[in-house]
Amino acid sequence: MKNEPTTTDLEDPIRDHTFDGIQEYDKRLPNWWLWTLYGAIIFAAAYWFYYHFPTEHETSFQQVDRTMNEIAVAAAKSSGAELTDDQLWTMSKDSATVQAGALTFQTTCASCHMPDLSGKIGPNLKDNLWIHGGKPTEIVHTITTGVSAKGMPTWGPVLGPTKINEVAAFILSYHNPSDPVVIAK
Repeated sequence: MKNEPTTTDLEDPIRDHTFDGIQEYDKRLPNWWLWTLYGAIIFAAAYWFYYHFPTEHETSFQQVDRTMNEIAVAAAKSSGAELTDDQLWTMSKDSATVQAGALTFQTTCASCHMPDLSGKIGPNLKDNLWIHGGKPTEIVHTITTGVSAKGMPTWGPVLGPTKINEVAAFILSYHNPSDPVVIAK
C-alpha cells in the first residue's frame, strides 16, 4: 500500500470525499486572487450603472440615435435629397452647418432680411409670424422657389440644395421646434 499524505503531514487538510481516486486539498484561495475577483465585481457593477442608466452622459442608445441622425443628415445633404422637418431641426443644432448657412445668408439674403434676420425689405425671420409657412420644409421651399410677387428671387438654381438647407438651418437656429407658428394673411 502506498504512503498517502495525511493531514498531520501537510499544513492544509485534505477533503473527505474522493472522486475517481483523487483527493483535493482544502486550500483557501490566495488574497490577491480574492481581491482581483472582488475588484472585478465592483467594476462590473459600476460599469453597468454608468452605461445603462441615463445621467449626465449619453447612454449608448442615445449615442446611436445621435450618430444615425448625423449620418442621415450628412447623406441627405450630400445627395441633395429633400430633408424632413426633424432632419432640418437637427441641422439647426449643428454649429458647422449653422455657420455655413450664416455665411450664405450674409452674402445672398442679408440685403433684404438684414444680417440679424430682423427684416428690412423682406420680412422678419426671428419672430413666429410667417407669411409662407414656418415649418422647416416650408422654409426650404420658399427659399428654393422664391416669391416673385413679393420680389424674392428663386434661389434653388443659384444656391443648390445643400446651401439652401444650410440657410434654412441658420434661420431655424433662432427658433425652437416647440415655438408656435403663426401664419400671416
